Amino acid sequence: MAATSLALDELSWIDAAAHLARNPRLIIPVGALEQHGPHLPLGSNVLISRRVAVDLSTRFGVLRAPTMYYGVNVPSEREYAGTASLRQKTLHRAMNELLAAWEEHGVAEFVIITAHRHEPHLDALATLITARARVRVVSIWDVEVGDLLEKQPGALHACEAETSVMLYLYPDLVRMERARDFDISQEEFDRYVRGQLPSAPPGGAGVVGYPTAATAAKGETIYTRLLVAIRRAVFQDTEDDQESDTV
Repeated sequence: MAATSLALDELSWIDAAAHLARNPRLIIPVGALEQHGPHLPLGSNVLISRRVAVDLSTRFGVLRAPTMYYGVNVPSEREYAGTASLRQKTLHRAMNELLAAWEEHGVAEFVIITAHRHEPHLDALATLITARARVRVVSIWDVEVGDLLEKQPGALHACEAETSVMLYLYPDLVRMERARDFDISQEEFDRYVRGQLPSAPPGGAGVVGYPTAATAAKGETIYTRLLVAIRRAVFQDTEDDQESDTV
């Protein structure tokens, strides 16, 4: 008999109920459909968040909800074809309604995973309301990775860090021959992620940072650090293995 899936959308309601009776937690990956330069797919935040959710779900035997593909984006020019954004209140309302339904079915703790750093997006998730269940929002790029990078002080956008992770996880989706570097001041980047600019920084084609410095090997090291840090912070995983050396 095949092992029972941990993906909520692949289970019957009977199997979902039985699993929640044993482990009343639910992991929810939340992404965004946003420009990531000419070299990365629009769904980079979706793909990274989903992979983190799958790895955590598998390791800890926690059910995983279907990915929320859309988030709150920085306003962008029409030239970024395919991008799509929800308003902050729309994401907040949709997630609140989903959490309320799942809480009625026995979920006692929600673990929301997102790789999208736009502050209105994070605010929509951080202010979710439940009757009793705990809500934990994990913004994966809050983990410090600057010491693993060559040309940046930390993670930016479609940059050395993010491109490296995508090269490690989804190499077939990365077009490194299109990668172009584009830098702005830290002050301007902070305004960018806070939603204080009228649009994405002009001239960068959706990039802030140095994607040309990205490598798959670097991506593996970065991803391992992200995953171990989340395991420790959220699941109190203190297993002493080789991965722990990177945090």
